[in-house]
Amino acid sequence: MLLGVKRVYEKRGLTDGKRILVDRLWPRGVKKGTQNLDLWMKDVAPSNELRKWFSHDPEKWEEFKNRYEHELEGNKKFDELLAMIRKTDVTLVYSAKDTEHNNAVALAGFLKQADD
Repeated sequence: MLLGVKRVYEKRGLTDGKRILVDRLWPRGVKKGTQNLDLWMKDVAPSNELRKWFSHDPEKWEEFKNRYEHELEGNKKFDELLAMIRKTDVTLVYSAKDTEHNNAVALAGFLKQADD
């Protein structure tokens, strides 16, 4: 199993596997039905309240991860995503400009933890 993370604006790579958009909002400038995405799982994205609170502020990163992980507890879509990454290569796709402090990076970490 290979789990990757990429911005939605990056081209599909040979090792991407299934590309899953994990943002609550559809990314600007990306047409729906694009061949660049295989699935949109907005139900594993942070809530609107958490997303707005975080506002991609690196100083809030650790607290954001804690709150986001709490939101994912008991989330059936998270469990579906975990089952999916155990079967096939997956790339979590996001639209944020910050490549280090975003929900896809946090989600990848939670998935890796849960898979251990």
